Amino acid sequence: MFRPCIDLHEGHVKQIVGGTLTDSGQGLKTNFVAKHSPFWYAKLYQKDNLKGGHIIKLGPGNDNAAREALEAFPGGFHIGGGINKENALEWLEAGASHVIVTSYVFRDGILDWKRLEDLVRIVGRERLVLDLSCRFKGGDYHVVTDRWQKFTTLKITKETLDLLSQYCSEYLIHAADVEGLCQGIDLSLVQLLGECVQIPTTYAGGASSLEDIKLVTRLSGGRLDVTMGSALDIFGGHVKYTDLVAFNQNLLDKTP
Repeated sequence: MFRPCIDLHEGHVKQIVGGTLTDSGQGLKTNFVAKHSPFWYAKLYQKDNLKGGHIIKLGPGNDNAAREALEAFPGGFHIGGGINKENALEWLEAGASHVIVTSYVFRDGILDWKRLEDLVRIVGRERLVLDLSCRFKGGDYHVVTDRWQKFTTLKITKETLDLLSQYCSEYLIHAADVEGLCQGIDLSLVQLLGECVQIPTTYAGGASSLEDIKLVTRLSGGRLDVTMGSALDIFGGHVKYTDLVAFNQNLLDKTP
């Protein structure tokens, strides 16, 4: 299934080449800055019944824009970016169906089990999504944090995915090396995830055509949902958003 997204940077809907986002802002590559508001995109997704998409706050200055989208489509989005145990409930109360967490549960490149357990206790496993976005290094996919700049010791393996599935209801996994490039999906990562995941998982990164969406579905045996950003016409790309809505409806029509 296709899942939509709203990426927020400096209060605006944008599409950014993932690996170029840093604290200093130097070297940032932006594919698209929207003329439409977060409210507009949220209402579009609501009209087409596209639940379970994600709002990602890329740095500071995005809280008001995020609330605008959540108010437009209550219960329609997962939200990530700066989520921690102090503010997680606040975002659920603001209308998010789930919170997405990544950097907060890592310290010095190591998974902090206490922080993860604290979050589960506060929001519940059923409303927690773990962002295990990764980059390829030394023959393995390593989870990366802090705007995908810092490698952790955690590798994407069946053992990792099985273990962490006890603490969350879904995974969001960006292939950070290809995110925003519109040059095709990371085939190896898609195949790995398709073989290993046991809970709902959304893959993001590199999709540049409807055929890429179909390829993720086929390679994963239908286990992976997929999101698309820069390649979509609503974000300045060439792939028709309406075609992806129709793709979803076709899958639903085939579901017994």
